[in-house]
Amino acid sequence: MLKIDWQSEGEKLMVKLVGRLDTNTAPELESELGKNLDGIKELDFDFTDVEYISSAGLRVLLNAQKTMNQQGEMKLTGVSDMVKEIFEVTGFSDILTVE
Repeated sequence: MLKIDWQSEGEKLMVKLVGRLDTNTAPELESELGKNLDGIKELDFDFTDVEYISSAGLRVLLNAQKTMNQQGEMKLTGVSDMVKEIFEVTGFSDILTVE
């Protein structure tokens, strides 16, 4: 299960995720991002409470990063060591800005 909390301030969108970003939950996040990224110049994901990310979740982040490369910047904060390791093994640590 994944809880998504959206907070928008002008051209900045903050997305706090709680739970698992996997095959079951990634489509919802992708759909909502598609509706919410117009006019956004700064996209921040709070990963403090993300327990797990699958390849489906990685794909959503990659697509979001591609969109934000065109219109602004994207970063992830609060990423756990376990999720960081997944980013490193898959090469996503080279693509994403993880703080």
